[in-house]
Parts: sequence; C-alpha cells; structure tokens
Amino acid sequence: MLPTITWENEAVVMIDQRKLPQKEVYLSLKSVDEVAQAIEKMVIRGAPAIGLAAAYGLALAIYQIKDEKHLDKTFEAAYERLWRTRPTARNLFWALERMKKVFIRNRKGGLEALKDRLLTEARRMDEEDLAINMRMGEYGQKLISDGDTVLTHCNAGGLATAGYGTALGVIRAAVAHGKKIKVLADETRPLLQGARLTCWELQREGIPVTLITDNMAGYLMKKGEISLVVVGADRIALNGDTANKIGTYSVAVLAREHRLPFYVAAPFSTFDFSLKTGEGIPIEERQPDEVRKIGSKLITLADVPVRNPAFDVTPARLISGIITERGVLRPPLGPAIKKFAGN
Repeated sequence: MLPTITWENEAVVMIDQRKLPQKEVYLSLKSVDEVAQAIEKMVIRGAPAIGLAAAYGLALAIYQIKDEKHLDKTFEAAYERLWRTRPTARNLFWALERMKKVFIRNRKGGLEALKDRLLTEARRMDEEDLAINMRMGEYGQKLISDGDTVLTHCNAGGLATAGYGTALGVIRAAVAHGKKIKVLADETRPLLQGARLTCWELQREGIPVTLITDNMAGYLMKKGEISLVVVGADRIALNGDTANKIGTYSVAVLAREHRLPFYVAAPFSTFDFSLKTGEGIPIEERQPDEVRKIGSKLITLADVPVRNPAFDVTPARLISGIITERGVLRPPLGPAIKKFAGN
C-alpha cells in the first residue's frame, strides 16, 4: 500500500496525484496555506484523504507557533482556511471538527503538549482510516462472487484514503480472499481519476483492470459484461442520498435499468446526519478549463461556456446497499442509517 499522506520533519508530505501515472512526485508542504492549496488544486483528493490533509494541516499550524499568545488566532485562521477548501466532502469538516475538540480540551496545557496532542490525533485518524477501510473491505467482499466483473467510477482507492481504499478496498479484499475478478474503470471526465489513478493502483496490485470511457457503461451492462457496481462517496445524507464524483448518478440509473447491484462504500465520517436528504448537499463547481482541456491541451474553444459540477447526487432508491466499517446498510436506507448513527 502506498502512503497517500504522511508527516515528516514538521511538514505534511503527500504524493502529487496530478502527476500520476506518469510520475511519482512527493511534495513537502510547510504551511497551512500550502496544504489548503493542495486540497483545492487536487494534489490530494478523495474525501477521507482530504480529511486527513486538513487534520495534519491544523497540527502544522500549531507546530509553527513561536509565541503562545498567538495560539487562538493562529488556530482559528488555519481552521477557517482549510474549511473553505472544498465544500462537498463531509470528511473534511468531520476532521476539522474533531481536531478542534482536541484543541479546546488541551489549549491550556502548554504549547508543546498541545502540539503533541494535535499531531497524535491526526496520526490516530490516519491509522483509524486504514483500519476502517480494511474492515469495510471484509464486509464488502462478501457481495462479490468469484468470476465477477466490477465497474467502478472515479478513484476510491488508496490514493483517496490513508492507503487502502473504500470501493477499491472492497475489490482488494475480494482478491485477497482468492476470488478471480475483473475490474472495469470508468475514465471519469473531466480530470480522469479513473484512467489515471484507479488503473495505476490496480495494475500495481496485479488486479486485472480494463479502462472504459464514461459513456460505455450502459452498452457493456446490456451485453452482460458487468456484474455489479461499487463506488465511493463524498457525503451521505440521513435518507441515504449519496454525493459522489460527477457521473455516478448516471451509472446508478444504468445499473437499475439493467437490474445490477449498485453499492456505495463509505466510512462513518462520510455521513452527514444533519442533512435529511441529498438536496442539501453542497455541490462544488470547479474551473471551466478542467473541461476545456485535457491536461494542458485545449480540446475545444478557449472561450466556450462550461458547466463543471464536480459531484452529483444518487438517490437512495437506486442504491442496493452502503458498505461501512460496521456492516452493509440495506434498504430502506433511512432507518438503517438512523440506527447506524446511534451506534
């Protein structure tokens, strides 16, 4: 497993996912603003990994304080800067809120002790994420049969987490149990996370993967070449409506038409229990040039108007189950999630 993000020599170190698969480049980030920009510019992406980056970013802010009288101001500025980076991923806000509780509990215990507590908490979240993903994998692999072909969208693998993956964690676990499976990876326009990242991860693991364009899924479903769909999530509402990378909703509709199971793999930190439905999930609109270009190459008119929502919302009624670290939540998802929230 490749570490997505680490702490080294009072810096946040992460692999630059924009450079993959051609180059493996690691960046050493030494300020909160550098961490925030890394989240905004997709150096690091995937809801759980974004949360970890925010946690390490807050720890970094306190590590750089020389005078304790600036403690509160520095923390709040860092907290607000990271809060503004990306609006959809629930894990970002979950991680910031968790770190803030640690800060409040320990702020009067001395600066050095506080530094240690915050870094310890960020590292704990890192370790927890890995363990949680592996537990999800064990629950989810039971849904995959020997000989299945699994379709996935975007990248919900080690690069999107602490190193194992949510949707790809389920696939990894199935392979670890000796199941001979194949994976179809949607390319995932406009930033090609499926083509660049999912294919790269699975080939490194020796898991058979075939790349398809986003508009091929329906055809292959109709031909009987897909057994089930497993995707990740960036935020899940109380009723089970799920936000994920743009294009996921289309895949879910196609899966329902062809009577194929459509599963979502996500940890507790992705659930937003304050939202009754997916209508309240904020959807990030990103820069037009992400659509006008592939990499640095312009593929259309330089000034053509563009819509670029980064996510869409799949209604709960299209979801066969949500794979969590506590088991698989089955429809009706609303009551199942309420019970899950109370455990």
